[in-house]
This record gives sequence, structure tokens and C-alpha cells, in this order.
Amino acid sequence: MKVMKGKYGFIAARIRAGATLKFFSVVLAALAILAGAGCSSKPAADNSAAPAGKLIVISPHWEGIRAEFDRGFSEWLAANKLPDVKITWLDQGGTSDDMKFIRAGFSRSPQGIDVDVFYGGGLDPYIELADAGLLEPFRLPDEELARIPPELNGMPLYDKQFRWHGASLAGFGILYNKKLLEMYSLEPPDSWEDLASPKFMDMVGSSDPRHSGSVHMMYEIILQASGWDKGWDILTRIGGNVRNFPKSSGQIGKDLATGEVAAGLSIDTYAFSAIEQAGADLLGFVLPARATVITPDPVAILKGAPNLDNARLFIRFCVSPEGQKLWMLRKGVPGGPTEFSLNKMSILPELYPEGFEKTTNVTANPFAMESGFVYDFEKGAARWELLNDMVGALIIDTHADLATGWKKAAGPGKTPPAAAFSPPVSEARALELARSSWNDPVERNKMVTSWFSDARKRYKALK
Repeated sequence: MKVMKGKYGFIAARIRAGATLKFFSVVLAALAILAGAGCSSKPAADNSAAPAGKLIVISPHWEGIRAEFDRGFSEWLAANKLPDVKITWLDQGGTSDDMKFIRAGFSRSPQGIDVDVFYGGGLDPYIELADAGLLEPFRLPDEELARIPPELNGMPLYDKQFRWHGASLAGFGILYNKKLLEMYSLEPPDSWEDLASPKFMDMVGSSDPRHSGSVHMMYEIILQASGWDKGWDILTRIGGNVRNFPKSSGQIGKDLATGEVAAGLSIDTYAFSAIEQAGADLLGFVLPARATVITPDPVAILKGAPNLDNARLFIRFCVSPEGQKLWMLRKGVPGGPTEFSLNKMSILPELYPEGFEKTTNVTANPFAMESGFVYDFEKGAARWELLNDMVGALIIDTHADLATGWKKAAGPGKTPPAAAFSPPVSEARALELARSSWNDPVERNKMVTSWFSDARKRYKALK
């Protein structure tokens, strides 16, 4: 992995060994394939003259995913007699960090930011970018699109205008340490409310949703599944139980395996990976009944992509059976990853035959599950930044006061006053602010500062 620092300030880029930039002529047949209009599911064998060169991808995906998709894309191109493409991976941190980079880039250069593809990070950011006109539509060939159901339990799996496509599926739940729970005579948690119990004081793991898109999603799910007021009460009590807030959501699995915490908020892929590494006798994972959703984790082409044809090929690879097997299959299984088990649910129903669990660490078939509520992805996208700011002001930046106050108020025989953990604004007002004042940095900062000060006062008053 080559570390790069340039005008974009990106952290890391993975360069395939031995790859060099090449230029090839373009023929009309190849362009027809790349346009994706009315063609078969595989690129034609005579595409040897298709454009070669590079592809720039910004992604919060960890290095194992990048390595496997780097190799897999190269092999897919070779198998279909297409010239090789060198991928440069831009790593800004988590999803929120990527979004800040993308927004800032387009504010300076509205026609494009010299980045081709945005890959991963959850659905809400893609809704925001699509609404802002910052994604390049690309309709998959009919055969390839037909493999993907248009929705799952009311959740769209690709955009109706083809501005983004689900590249995998994500479930959100609770990862827990079985032995530590047994030591403290605690039952395994199976609901978000369980993590809000005083029994889990100083024993819960959560990363910072301002940096982790998956944890942000879980906070949003709790609010939507429980309702705004009750949801904030649950979130705040969970926050009082959290030991600390690392930036990386992958840290939670490590902390659970070492016994730093007893339970934590986790996306399924990190949970399955942690269980693979530590063993099912130590760690368990649950999707809270009626209070979680299965969402697509998209891939999309950014407006003004400098390598548009290569970006289209990459989208096609990501949703192909070859690309999807990289998510699902265990390391070493034919057709699967070679170095890292990625442990993520596929977007293709065909990869869940009877007995599919024998070749994967994924334990659930999302197409056989029912959701307890319908997730409002438009609402989630609209208030993405506001929710991050509220969580920062009410829970994370005030965590020392919150944890101290929660310990005082949650003692034996005590019941904290409901007002202590209530949100400072109604849901309707929050949405109004998200769509208006949050575009004004002065007003936004004034509001966040007010929430921060008020929260500190309330937590310090707890007895």
C-alpha cells in the first residue's frame, strides 16, 4: 500500500503491483458495452480495445475490502478480455469524513472533483448526493439489473434514476462478549433498550457516529424505531453506559474480544469478522427484533468522473456474481476472497441457496427476514449532519458530565427525571433546522453551542 499526500490530502492509496498506465484505442463495440444498453450480463469477448488506465475511488471501506476488490476487479477484467485498470483508493477516514471531502470538493469545483466512484458508507449519504445532483446516472444492462430486487421490506436496493446501486447489504445490531456477561450474571442483550440499562454501565462500546457511518445509522434506526423522544432517551442512556467513543467502528469488535466492554453497537460485517477471529464461544451477535433494518450499502459514480467508462465497468463488477462472492464467501473458498473474509451480505438472492452457510460466515439470509418498521431513508438523509451535531453536543462532547450524572441518578431505587435525557427540539423542528439553518455555519454553531451548554447543566444537576 502506497501512502499518498497530494492536493486532496488523502491518506492511502492501493496500487496494484506491477501495474502501469496504458492507453488503448476505443472501438464502437466496446463503447456500446460500457454504456450498458441492451447487452448481456458479461462484457463481450471482443472488448480488447476498451479503454484502459486508471480509476479513482473514495471509500470508507477498510483495507481488506480494498485489497480483495482491487484483485477481483483485475481478474474480472482479464477474464472478459478487457484491459487492466489501476485503482487508486482515497481514504479520508469514515463515511462522514468522506462526505466532508466530497462536499468541500464540489463547493470548489461544481463540475467535478477528479474522483470517479464513491463506494460504501451506507444509504443516507447517497440520497443526499443524488438530491444535490452530484451523482452520474448509470443504468446497468437489463440482464444484470434483473438480478437485483428493486426493494427489500420497503427499502430500495437501487435508485429509480440509477444514480446509485446497492453493492452489498448491511444489518445493524449488538455484538457481545458471552464470557464477560456470564461473569457479571447478565443476560445477552437483544434490544437497544438493553444497552440503556444501568446494568451495562461503563460496559458498552460505540464508535463516534460523526466519523462512522454504520454507527450513525444505528443511532438513526433507534430514533426511527422508538420515536423521537423515546429514542433520544434510549440514546442518551446508552451514551451514559459507553466507555469511550473511538473514531473507527472496527475498534468495537477488538474491545469486545479483549473484554474492554461487554456489548457494543456493530454493523454485521464487523460482527461476523470479530466472531470469525475470536470464536463463537466468546462472541455473539443479534439483530434486535422489530428494531433494525437491512439496508443497501451503495456504490455510485460521482459527477464529472474523469474515468467514466472505467467507473461504469467497476459498478458492473461490484454487482456481478463475481464481485458479490467476494462479500459472501469465506477466505479460500473457490470464487471468494484470497486474503480476507469480508463477511458481508450479498445484494443477489441467488447467492443464498439452501445450505449457503457452509461456505460463509454470514448467518442470515436478508431475503428471508422481515423488518419491524419501515425505515424513512429520506428523513435520515435530510438530517444526517444535524443528527451528528446533536449526538456530539448531547452525548459525546458532554460525555464526562453525562457518565458522572448517569451513575448518580441510576443508583438502586433511583429513577432519573425524564427531562434529563429529552431532546432540546422536537422532531419537526429538527427537520426544519436540518433543511434551513444547517446551511449557515454561524447559526449552526450557535445552536450546537446552546445544546452543549444546556446538556452539561442538566447532567450536572442529576443526583
